[in-house]
Order: sequence, then structure tokens, then C-alpha cells
Amino acid sequence: MLAIIYNTILDGGKWRRKGIDSLLVEAEEMRDEERTRRRRMPRISRIGNSFQRRIAIIFASCCTSLLGSIHHIHIIPQSVAFINTPYHHRSIQLSSQFNVLSSVSNSRSTRNYKRRYERIIMSSSILSTDTESTSPHTSPTHISEGEYFDKEQFDAFEEAIESIITLPSKVKDFRNKEDIIAVKEHLLDKRRKLPQWGIDDVTSANVGGRDKGHTKQRLQERCTQYLNHTSLTQQQHKCMTVLLTHLADHCAKNQSPQPFYIAWEKMLEAGMMPLSRTLSTYLYVLSLVEDDDETSDERDFAAEVAMFHDALYEPTEKTITLLVKSLVNKGDAVGAEKLLDSLADGPLGQLRHRTTSPILKLYCEQEDIDSALRLYHRMRTTSRVKMDAPTYSDFIAAVAQNGYFSSDSNCIVGAEDLGYSQSCGPDLLGALLTEMSEDVLEISEESARVLHNGFTAGFRESGHSMISDSDCIENMTTLCDNDMLVANRVSVDNDSAKCPATGATLRLIVLEQSQRIHVHDTLLDMARGKSMDYTAKLAAKGRATKGNAEKAEMATKILKEFSEWLDSREGKPYTAIVDGANVAYFGWGRINVHQLMNMVNALEEQGEYPLVVFPKKYTWRKFHLRQGMMQVLNDEELEFLEDLQEKGQMYVVPPMCLDDLYWMLASVSNQTVSTKGENIDVPKNNTSGRFPGLRPMVISNDKMRDHKMDLLEERAFRRWCCSHIVNYNFTEFVENSTEPREISFCSADVFSDEIQGNECPGSSDMAWHFPVTEWGGNERFCLKLPS
Repeated sequence: MLAIIYNTILDGGKWRRKGIDSLLVEAEEMRDEERTRRRRMPRISRIGNSFQRRIAIIFASCCTSLLGSIHHIHIIPQSVAFINTPYHHRSIQLSSQFNVLSSVSNSRSTRNYKRRYERIIMSSSILSTDTESTSPHTSPTHISEGEYFDKEQFDAFEEAIESIITLPSKVKDFRNKEDIIAVKEHLLDKRRKLPQWGIDDVTSANVGGRDKGHTKQRLQERCTQYLNHTSLTQQQHKCMTVLLTHLADHCAKNQSPQPFYIAWEKMLEAGMMPLSRTLSTYLYVLSLVEDDDETSDERDFAAEVAMFHDALYEPTEKTITLLVKSLVNKGDAVGAEKLLDSLADGPLGQLRHRTTSPILKLYCEQEDIDSALRLYHRMRTTSRVKMDAPTYSDFIAAVAQNGYFSSDSNCIVGAEDLGYSQSCGPDLLGALLTEMSEDVLEISEESARVLHNGFTAGFRESGHSMISDSDCIENMTTLCDNDMLVANRVSVDNDSAKCPATGATLRLIVLEQSQRIHVHDTLLDMARGKSMDYTAKLAAKGRATKGNAEKAEMATKILKEFSEWLDSREGKPYTAIVDGANVAYFGWGRINVHQLMNMVNALEEQGEYPLVVFPKKYTWRKFHLRQGMMQVLNDEELEFLEDLQEKGQMYVVPPMCLDDLYWMLASVSNQTVSTKGENIDVPKNNTSGRFPGLRPMVISNDKMRDHKMDLLEERAFRRWCCSHIVNYNFTEFVENSTEPREISFCSADVFSDEIQGNECPGSSDMAWHFPVTEWGGNERFCLKLPS
């Protein structure tokens, strides 16, 4: 009968505006009656009526058809077939037909019928019972209104909402209890009110978030639909948004991401526009989810929230990183790089490591080495990108695996345009490793394995011979042939600094003159600051002093005078600077002058001329060590200290001055007059039995944690430590603490503890050696290409 009524209206050709109005009025009345009936029913029994739904559809279809007749547009030719199609398909068809009508007529009647149609069709949607069963994570075009949310996720959401509503501070924005009841009812309704929205339904095609007006318009339209469908007020809708804002804080506080998933669906369903801070909090909550967590069912919620945020507000580094990660996970390296390019003129225009390294890795995995080299060069020449060892290792290994370091390999397109003299072969490898050595000091064992596997795979394909064809990094102990690939572990000789596999001699890379001057000047600047810090500590202990600024200036002046004295004094140059307090305190809770005597004697026996730097207070007969503890030196100890001063082998640091600065400054002093311009360093394999290395060396076990960051950048600080610092150890005394004891020294390095390349003897081949964090002090990962 319904089909006959429909066909009669559709095919009769006679229509009247009154007939249309009566149909709409009847459909609207049916909607209101059903809405009232559902409110009085328990939630569990709210099951729709298929017959009523079909009537509402027919009325809306009739109105659409009649409006089409006005403008001679043939709409919905098969009424029965249309009625029997799945509901969500009918809704899509009707929506598209109204769009056609709107394009040919913008009359008041057309707009009025369209608005009334939307209210009818959306209100009848909740009555659907024959919808297809789908997952909440299915594409939005296949999900109908009325579908249940995921039960496990909803239980967590419901518990969180109940907890929040019980707190008066969270519901202060509600005007009355009726608002709380209405909002709670809709938030805790387990069925969807409207067809599910995906993020693509909300945001524009511009992923960078330029068209924010589009998103706001779409959300406003969705909000209007939701309010019409639920009869909520604008104030109640605002309160729902506030509650979900509090939910974000609740999830973050309790480290629980589960409630988020339903909250996110509710936000999209109701067309909410949460604050930027709220979306940022949800991103933090999603960061708590483990990568292997199956809650999201392969749906990238973090990328959705990030895209939603950038469509409403200015992008942040966090959101851009998440969007790049999402595109990379989809295998779209080009799209990810274009996203970064779209922000080139904004505050996030400068690239960062966290946003670029995943794209570089994907290019390498896709074996697109041309694009990888271009992006790598772009990253390295951008100041905000700090390249690390894994990034370098992964990239260089990928280039090797694709065979570009062989002498007869194909060229990388665009390499010469980027400034590389060669676009393939050993010269390109040398250029890349030189760049790596400028930014990285050492690599991990995992990075060594990546390099090993990449080079062995690439040269295996080209038919070259190699020491080992396995994934295991074998320890190489014998000299290999020049035509073999070396990508192995080696132990460099501590005395000769020679590599057993390649014969190359590793270098001791020391501070340049400009860096020595920098250390000197920095220590002078530090003297004033350390003095002010010391007086501040005294004041905090109630030992206030006067004239702190003058004393700080005096500390700087005294340190400068010490520097000038070292440079202008005559006599033998000092070859060992002893951190006297460090040596005298070693292994004791007090000053052991006899231990200091043993150190001076041991150094002199080895042919060194030591200078002991010692604080003034420790030269007194009686002094405080710490609160409540006093030490008294005997005559023998005082005599030894006085003897060192008389011989010019002890410099006494005045009170209020930090002795560390003095022995550090002495290590970079040129001692111009005493050296007479001669080199006082000790060569390797010398016959005198002295430790080889730079002079003066510094005898101390001080880790210098307090001065490391102030003194030099990490590479220069390592060079200074490796070439100057000598650690020591005393054997334990048996009975008498004053008796002479054996001292063992850990001499300064003969070769530098950093990545370096050196020529192999008898050829122009380069052998590269990489310190590995997990390996021994003289062990290196060695890399040399076949000749």
C-alpha cells in the first residue's frame, strides 16, 4: 500500500503545495510522538519500528520527488527498489538529490523543505533496526546510526564520566540539575545518534590545516544536526564539551587512555570544537598507548587528533610529527615530505630531527636513494636538525646495501648538485663518513651491526670478497688483503695505535690552538662565577661575608697571574700537573700528605717534572675538613709541603679560589719561556719508558662533572680529557698508612676516542674506525672498502 501511495504521488503529475505541507506535518508529528515514546522507555528496550521508519522515508521521498517535479528533474524513479535498499544508501541518495535541487533553486520554499526534510530524516534514523552490523572502526560510509559503541571502551568511558560528574568543581558550568541529567543521558547512551563521522568528514583536504573555516563550518553543521536530533540546547552542548575536556585531564591524571576512544567518537558525533589544550592533552594520553596495543584496531587515533587540531588551530611540532608518522606508516614518504614543505613559510618551517628522520628511513627502506640523499643533505644543512649516530648509520648502510659505494656502481642522481665531488664509489663514502665524524663521536653496537650488514649485503651482490659473510661481527686479528671488504671488530694496539686488519695508524686528535685559547679564557671567566657561587653558599649557611664582588674580581686576577707566571717562568717545564687535593684525599676521609709524597716521587722516577696544585688551607698545621672534624698535620708532613714550595713544585691556591681551575688552566699553558719553543710531548715507543702522549699531563681522578658543560663542547672536551688526563690508583696499605705504596697509572690515550679515517700503508685506501659504546676502550668497528 505504501508503494502505491508513493507511486500515485510520483507519477500522477498533479501536485499541490498543500499536499507537500501536509505530508511534512504528518511526518514531523510522527517524529515527535516517537521521540516522546522513546524517552519514557528504558534504554534497553528502545528498539526502532521498521514500519514507522519506512513511512518517514516515504514522506521525505515524496517531498523530494515533488520538489524535483517543479524543476523538471526526475528523482528516485524506482520507489519500491528505493524503499528496499539499505537505509544508509537511501540517506546518501536523498542528500545528493537535495543538493541537486539546491543547485537549480534557491527559493525560500526549497530551503524550507530541505530543512524540514533533514529534521525528519535524521530523527527517523534512530529507529533503524535493519542496519548492517559493522565494527566501530569501519569506514564512516558503512556505519549507521543506532549502532552500539565498543563495550569494553564504553565501560571505561562510563566509569570516567560518572567519576567526573560527582565532583562539584567539574559541573559548576551547569545551570541546573536538568542539564546534568540531559547531558549525562546523551553521553552515556551506548547507541550512536547520527551516522558515524570519520576525520576526513571533518577536515578539509588541506592536511596542513590552512582552511580552518571549512572545518568550523562542517562542525557547526554537524552540531546543528545533533541538536535537532537530540533536542539538546546550545548550553547543554557546551556543557558536554566541558565534561569531555575534564575527561582529557582525568585520562592524563590516571594514565588511562581507554575512555578516550568513546570521547573522541562523541566529539565528532556532536560536532564539538574542543580547546587546543584539550586536544594536546588527548595526544599525551594517546602517547601512553603501546605500539602493539590493539585497542585502535589499526586506526591511527593520534593522527586523527593531530589532524583535527591543525584544522582548527595553528600546527605544533607535536601534531606535525604525528601526521608525518602517520604518512610514513602508510608508506607515503613523498606525502610526508610535502607536508613539511607546506609549512616552510610558518613558524615550524625549519626542519627537526624527529619529523625528518622517519621520512629518511622510509626512503631508505623503499630503496629510493636519490630522494634519501637529497633529504639527508637537507637535514644536515638545517640548524635545527641534530643528526645522531643511528640516523647516519641507517642511511650510510642503505646506500651501501644498494651498491653505490662500489667503484663501478651507478651514480646517485643529484649528488653533485648537492656539492659532493663524486656521486658514487669510495670518494662518496669518504665524504659521508667525514660528515658523520663531525657530528658523532661513537656508535652503538646495534649501529655497528647495521653498518656491517649493509656493506656485506651490497658488496656481496657485486661479487667482492669479504672476511665474513655472516651477520656476526667477527673480531679481526690479522692483516687482510687490499681487495677484501673489512667491516669487522678490531683491537687497536695501545702502544703503536695500529689496526691489525688494515695496518692503518690511528691518530691522537688534540685541541687546536684556538680551542686551547678558548679553554684558557673560559677558565678566567669561570673564576669569577665560581667565587660568587662559593660566597653565596657561605651566606646560605649563615657565614655571610663582605665585599663578595671584590673578592670575585680578585679571584679572576689571581688566576690570570698564575697563567702569566706559568708562561713566563724560567727553569724546567712542568710535564705533569698534579691535582693535589684529589690525590691526598683518594681513599681517605682526610688529607693524606704521605700519599701525595708517593705520587710526586713516582712521577719523578718516570722522568716527569711535576707541579702540585694545592689549596692554601691544607698547608696549615690545623684546618677544618668538614663540620665537626678537624685535622692536624705533623712536622714531617708540613716539611714535605714546604719543601715542594721551595723547589717551585707546588702552587698554593689562595682561599676563596677554586683549585680545579688552576690545574685545568696549567694543562693548556704553552709555558713559552721554560720550553724555549721546543716540543715537550713524548713520542710513541720512546726508549725512556715514559708514557707517550701530550705534555703536560694532568694527574687526577676528577670526573669534572661540574665544569664539563662550561668549559668546552663535547667533542673538544673529550679531546682534552683523552690527551691530557691520566688516572691513577694506589694499592691498599697493610699496617701503616704512611708507608710507600705501589701506584698504577692509566695513561692518556695514544689515539683519539672518536670516529676517524686514516690511509692504509702502501695504498690510498682509507680505513675508518668507530668507537663502540659497548666495547672495550681500544676496540673499534673497522670499515675499509676493497681496492
